[in-house]
Amino acid sequence: MKPILLCAISFFLGSIPTGLLIAKAKGIDLKKSGSGNIGATNVLRTTGKWPALLTLAGDILKGAAAAWLASWSGLDPFAQGIVGLCAIAGHDFSVFLNFRGGKGVATTLGVLSIYSPQTCLFTIIIWLMTATISKYSSLGAIVSFGLLPLSIVILDSGGKFPFAFFAALLIMIKHRDNISRLLKGTETRIGTKS
Repeated sequence: MKPILLCAISFFLGSIPTGLLIAKAKGIDLKKSGSGNIGATNVLRTTGKWPALLTLAGDILKGAAAAWLASWSGLDPFAQGIVGLCAIAGHDFSVFLNFRGGKGVATTLGVLSIYSPQTCLFTIIIWLMTATISKYSSLGAIVSFGLLPLSIVILDSGGKFPFAFFAALLIMIKHRDNISRLLKGTETRIGTKS
C-alpha cells in the first residue's frame, strides 16, 4: 500500500506546473508563448533569466522531493525508481494541464540527485558540455539522457537500470519534435528570444 500511496503523491508533486505559474505571475501565458512548453528553457526565452532559474529549481525540487520520500520510506531501489518515474510522469502529463506537460529534464535530474547523485552529476556535465558546444538545449538533453542507462550501470548499480531506461525513454518521447527539428536544422538555439 505504501508504494502506491507514494506513487500517487509523487505524480501529484510532479504535476505542479512550476514554469506556468511563474510565467503567469509575470503576465505571460507560457502555453501560448515561445515553444509552448512549460519548462525552464521556454521560460528563459519568453520571461527572462530569473524566472527561468526559479522554474528550474522548482522542477528539480519536485523530483528530489519524490525521491527523498521514497528513500525515507525505506523502499528498495527498484521501488524508489518507480516512485521517481511517477514524479517525472506527473511533470510530463500533468493532471492540471489535461495530461500535457513539460519534457521532464529538470524533474528527472531532481530524482537522480537523490536516487543516484554520481550519475546525476555525470548527466549534468554531459548536458552542459553538449549544450555549450552545440548551443542547443534539446541536444544536451537528448545526448546526456540517452547515455543515462549506461552511465547509471557504470557509476551506480545494475539494479537502478530499469529507472534509467524508462526515464531516458520518456525524455526521448517528449523530445521527438526537437529531434525532428534538429535533423531539419530548424531547432531554436540557446539565447534566441521568442
